Amino acid sequence: QLQLVESGGGLVQPGGSLRLSCVASGFTLDYYAIGWFRQAPGKEREGVSCISSDAGSTDYADSVKGRFTISRDNARNMVYLQMNSLKPEDTGVYYCAAAAQTTCVIIPGHGYVMHYWGKGTLVTVSS
Repeated sequence: QLQLVESGGGLVQPGGSLRLSCVASGFTLDYYAIGWFRQAPGKEREGVSCISSDAGSTDYADSVKGRFTISRDNARNMVYLQMNSLKPEDTGVYYCAAAAQTTCVIIPGHGYVMHYWGKGTLVTVSS
């Protein structure tokens, strides 16, 4: 059974850092682009970042550029999101997702195209 499981969320003060992890089971990530998404309370889910299957290209939402870094370790079937300089507006449930293609596909107005989703990990940025 294909699964994605996120971890690493928690409570952090503004300006702090967290590293989210996403592990895949039931399939190998080698040929999948992977994205991170978040959903804040009362808001729609938004794409945060995406990385191609070979890590050759990455994409970030404007709101996290320069603060977040996406990476992957295909040998370990893992994807990471390093989040620095966190702000209260970064609060939300963070999801990883896999796309059945090697590159990040973005549809204007809809964001990254993904096919498989994890259940999320909660990130709270508050003093």
